[in-house]
Amino acid sequence: MGSGLREIMIRAAERSASFRETAGDRPVFPATHELDALRAGLGALRSESTDASAVVEQLADLVEPALVVTPGPRYFGFVVGGATDAATGADMLAVGWDQNSFNRFTSPAAAIVEDVAGGWLRTLFGLPATASFGFVPGGQGANTVSLAAARHHVLARTGWDVETQGLAGGPQVRIVASMERHVTIDRAVRFLGLGTSNIEEVASDDNGAIRVDDLERVLAAGPAAPTIVCLQAGNVNTGACDDFVAAIEVAHRHDAWVHVDGAFGLWAAASPSTRHLVAGLDGADSWSADGHKWLNTPHDCGYMFCAHPDSHHAAMVHQAAYLTGQGEAGVRSPGDWVMESSRRARGFATWAALQQLGSSGVADLIERCCALARRFAQQLRDVDGIEVVNDVVLNQVLVAFGDDARTDGVVDHVQRSGVCWMGATTWHGRRLMRISVSNWSTTAADVDRSVAAIVEAHRSMP
Repeated sequence: MGSGLREIMIRAAERSASFRETAGDRPVFPATHELDALRAGLGALRSESTDASAVVEQLADLVEPALVVTPGPRYFGFVVGGATDAATGADMLAVGWDQNSFNRFTSPAAAIVEDVAGGWLRTLFGLPATASFGFVPGGQGANTVSLAAARHHVLARTGWDVETQGLAGGPQVRIVASMERHVTIDRAVRFLGLGTSNIEEVASDDNGAIRVDDLERVLAAGPAAPTIVCLQAGNVNTGACDDFVAAIEVAHRHDAWVHVDGAFGLWAAASPSTRHLVAGLDGADSWSADGHKWLNTPHDCGYMFCAHPDSHHAAMVHQAAYLTGQGEAGVRSPGDWVMESSRRARGFATWAALQQLGSSGVADLIERCCALARRFAQQLRDVDGIEVVNDVVLNQVLVAFGDDARTDGVVDHVQRSGVCWMGATTWHGRRLMRISVSNWSTTAADVDRSVAAIVEAHRSMP
């Protein structure tokens, strides 16, 4: 069995490496016939067992032609980067080591690596040295855990223990958030039983940042109640960042907890050239970020941080007779800071990505992506009939090609070309192409080739 496993893992690594090495030459999105062939090839469940190596080889043969080349240099959809080499290798080790990073007994090594990597991230983001953190699957988990800590904290200040008493009969919690918040905020509010009807919306400015004057108005107009304010580092469409200095001051003056949803925008704090965009965010109470966005770790890698470790821990910790000694020997128990018990060892890939890049490499990655986003915008603005509608402050570019139907047609044409892939969005009542530059391997040549494909699609439309 051992030798068979070795051969399988070597072969899987070879297939994965070949895919990654040729990512720049592959169509970025599969054709319909390739997806149909995949479904047909997967077949029905066999009644008899099959050789493991044959299964892996069959899976690779079937799936590879149908893959989206998200690790490649011309994938500009959904603000996801392609995993760096070190992070990829570390994630492969994590699969092979098969560690459950719940506590110091399931994997002390995973717990220690996560503890160290979390401290590095906290420093990169300029967050308080005393802030606690949790490694989660992504932005949804990060926002949910953060708001769970917030829920505990604001209710505890009224004398209400939500963990034991629940929400029924307790004080109503106000949720105040931008009208352009990410949908994971609403979903977290649903999961936590706070109710989306309790979200009080704040107006945004022309580039999608929260209007601080309207935040003041909303907070002052509402009842005196436990309050959570959600701000944003990196508007999902435009990349705009809220004015944290002013907004946090207003929120704290109204005794509100401030959460910063920074799935990709929090990474601006790691670069000297973009740090001014998130000035003052360290004054918040909780923060979220994704590694698989701008750190370019593999997927299933997100982070949350909390300035109130006691509230964070109280919201997440769980005990059972068989879970003894979790916090002994000075080893932090990762599972007591997040929702998952059986959890992937995400710390390995995060540590490796940070170790490969170093703080200067992370800053360079952020700066290059922002420069390439500006390159997209500059070239597209020069073409008649093409409009860049947002102020490009980070890595997001919104483009219109006339009316909504024409814009959707251009997006569809580009997606089917296989040259590059970017999605469409609706922002301020208009259908727009949404370009997100997040990949470490993207070059100026990739941008130029993608612009050519966009322009060709634009000019081919009637």
